Amino acid sequence: MESKTIHEKMFQEIKDPALFKQIQQYASEYIEQAFERNVYPEQSALANLKSFEEVFPEQSSHISTILKQLNEYGAPATVSEIGGRYFGFVVGGIVPAGLFARILTDCWDQNSAMQVLSPVSAKLEMVVEKWLQQLFHLPEQTAAGFVSGTSAATFSGLAAARYHLLKKLGWDINELGLYQAPQIRIVTGKEAHSTVLKAIGLLGLGKNHIEWVDTDDQGRIIPEKIPPLDNKTLVILQAGNVNSGSFDPFERICDQANAAGAWVHIDGAFGLWAAAVDDLKHLTKGMEKANSWSVDGHKTLNTPYDSGIILCKEREALVSALHMSGSYIVLGEERDPMFYTPEMSRRARIFEIWATMKFLGKAGINEMVGTLHKRALQFAKELTSHGFQILNKVYFNQVLVCCENDNITKATLENIQQQRVCWCGGAHWHGKAVIRISVCSWATTTKDVSKSVQSFIQARKSV
Repeated sequence: MESKTIHEKMFQEIKDPALFKQIQQYASEYIEQAFERNVYPEQSALANLKSFEEVFPEQSSHISTILKQLNEYGAPATVSEIGGRYFGFVVGGIVPAGLFARILTDCWDQNSAMQVLSPVSAKLEMVVEKWLQQLFHLPEQTAAGFVSGTSAATFSGLAAARYHLLKKLGWDINELGLYQAPQIRIVTGKEAHSTVLKAIGLLGLGKNHIEWVDTDDQGRIIPEKIPPLDNKTLVILQAGNVNSGSFDPFERICDQANAAGAWVHIDGAFGLWAAAVDDLKHLTKGMEKANSWSVDGHKTLNTPYDSGIILCKEREALVSALHMSGSYIVLGEERDPMFYTPEMSRRARIFEIWATMKFLGKAGINEMVGTLHKRALQFAKELTSHGFQILNKVYFNQVLVCCENDNITKATLENIQQQRVCWCGGAHWHGKAVIRISVCSWATTTKDVSKSVQSFIQARKSV
């Protein structure tokens, strides 16, 4: 019997219901265990990753075998970030609606560059853009671009700022480049996130030109320390310090910047979502007076990864900064998504954002994000009652913990990680070693927090 060609095999297997059932079985088993298992993989699971070290195969493999290998050796070596006890980085869980929407729409494999390539993704980008305006109380003209994460969103926002500021000075950056361009001033706090510095470097604005502003003991910019601003200035503020969770005083600084004709960008990767919570929206007061905002869905909204969002009040500036053209491009009647992101071809990441927001609604987002704050407060309260020190005011979802001295703190953190009950990371805060807790998953329960606190206690005893 003549063997099948690779094309024949692929046509057969993409329609094979047994493979879909195999995927469903493996996924269900993983999720069933994810909320109770140890957060970090066991050493044996890490050692078994060697099973993937093989010579590139000469012949095609069976899909069923590939899936089995991933499930047998890949799944045990994952970090259970969708569970309720991962607090290491600002990593959200995954709302079921977003997960299932991704599974379904990944089968569609839509390219969202142009409306003609995917009318449904273009339409949903328009819908979610309006929803975000309403949720964050932003001006109606605010544009939204859906990018890979906050790094790309920040890059896009600062690119729009660069274009806009130079255009007002009579310099078209797209045509003339940076050589001999007017110097743009950059003003930001000493606690600015590293992705902001990365974007500044990528855009050729020069990190050495940053005018650093002192911050207070919680990492917030001190308004009185801001230098005089002008129409050449890009001011970068923060909604949610990556360590303390604090928020810069937006209203006062934005008023000052607006009067001078400066551009304000707010890095709100996880913190911008506080604007959607009744009990937390005071933290973002005045943020609507900025010009652009970067935010991530996968952190606080708990969408799957690949859910960054750039929001820009100056739509023309964003489109001009990221615009591309070509004789082969077919312009749509409504929205062509590629004009709002650095990428042209990209997966239609809007589906899971739309599904998550539609599932939760305003009330659900208010409850879910507000609960993250409550769990962080619980962490601080229970740890304090057991003699741990909390070094920050718990504004949102971040908790900074330390012991009697740096050596004990570092050793305690190492023991916590080795126990694998929960997972936290470390940092330095005002000269002290700290254990950094980021509460980001909807799945974190009061029991998860208490169980994690017991792990802290046991880890300290073992020092």
